[in-house]
Amino acid sequence: MTSKAITFTLLVAAIGFLGAAAVVPVWAEGGDTAALAAALKNATATLQGGLKASEAQGTPISAKFEIEDGKLQLSVYTMKGNDFMEVVADPSTGAISKAEKITDADDLKEATEQKAAMTKAKVPLLNATEKAVNANAGSKAVSIVPELKNGQATAEVMLLQGTAFKKVTEKLD
Repeated sequence: MTSKAITFTLLVAAIGFLGAAAVVPVWAEGGDTAALAAALKNATATLQGGLKASEAQGTPISAKFEIEDGKLQLSVYTMKGNDFMEVVADPSTGAISKAEKITDADDLKEATEQKAAMTKAKVPLLNATEKAVNANAGSKAVSIVPELKNGQATAEVMLLQGTAFKKVTEKLD
């Protein structure tokens, strides 16, 4: 094999690896996606249920299952006026365990970006999540995060089927 062929092969392999890495949820504590997938097997609550329950604290602007301090939780960011809240639900029951105002600078930045996308959205996150799950039989929604792409409101939905994560994009306008 020539050096050009080897270089090309390595480049293709690297692109394939990076493409696969792009669908790994970054909120798995320590990057342990296997632990996140395993924890989700025992979760009876759904992302959709968390979105519905969080509406008592405002309009949901993102939601995700995450491992925090070694425990699985369902976290939903909401907005009400200019205030942002993080609503945390128990993954076993779906019941809200706490709701607190977002004050961390990085979290506020994320919430502000999500609010900008949701301001242009015509489709609620709950509907977009249900559409993604229905189009991917056997999958469970792990997260939904809205964003603006070329001025259009979209949402990145992370799904889990077995131990495989898959990212899909849903239009929100």
